[in-house]
Amino acid sequence: MLIGANSVLPAQREAITLRTSDGLALVGELAVPVDHPPSATVICVHPLPTHGGMMDSHVLRKMAWRLPAMAGIAVLRFNTRGTTSAAGTSQGSFDHGNAEGLDLDAAIAFAAQRGLPDPWLLGWSFGTDVILRHGNHPPVAGAVLLSPPLRTTTEQELQSWMLSGRPLVCIIPEFDEYLPAEPARARFSVVPQARVVIVAEGQHLWVGERFVAQVLDQVVAAVNPSAAPLPRTWSGPMTRWSDL
Repeated sequence: MLIGANSVLPAQREAITLRTSDGLALVGELAVPVDHPPSATVICVHPLPTHGGMMDSHVLRKMAWRLPAMAGIAVLRFNTRGTTSAAGTSQGSFDHGNAEGLDLDAAIAFAAQRGLPDPWLLGWSFGTDVILRHGNHPPVAGAVLLSPPLRTTTEQELQSWMLSGRPLVCIIPEFDEYLPAEPARARFSVVPQARVVIVAEGQHLWVGERFVAQVLDQVVAAVNPSAAPLPRTWSGPMTRWSDL
């Protein structure tokens, strides 16, 4: 069957609670392969919650629906402080990407406690600034950045990634209204190991299955290259999600 925007493939899905070092409880979900240990892990940080970003933002939700089954990747999603989704509301209040670093630390610590392998960070928009500012430390293997606006990340923070040697994969929509292709290449040039991928005709919100499929292919190519590119069909069990 052809995989579509609402296709949900098999996984073990678990509602989780992350505990931050400043005492907050964050709502999250862990999705892992059904019948074998994961080969790698993606920890997701969502777009700006003051503009509707949450753990269910569509690209992140589709990663959790597909990657455990298709690529053997564990997907950990969570709502940063003060953020609401269908799974619930995380404690605390929005802090413009500052204390959200503690939220990311809690997710990384959870992955380590569970023994999840090879943790990569995946940020989208606001989430990329949180990762660039706060995620450059062990056991993080690298980071994938979707539509990075580089609003609050400093040059010094970018240079710290250069010094650490951790890989960055920067997935830039050609028509991003915040940081389009050529300015993105210039900003990330301070990180020699950063790979900038320009997605033709893409826009900041990645609306449309053809763009989502390209994003997921790039994520898998970074995190578990042996599973890339993803197939566009699925012969096993599959359900269809409805928000109604």
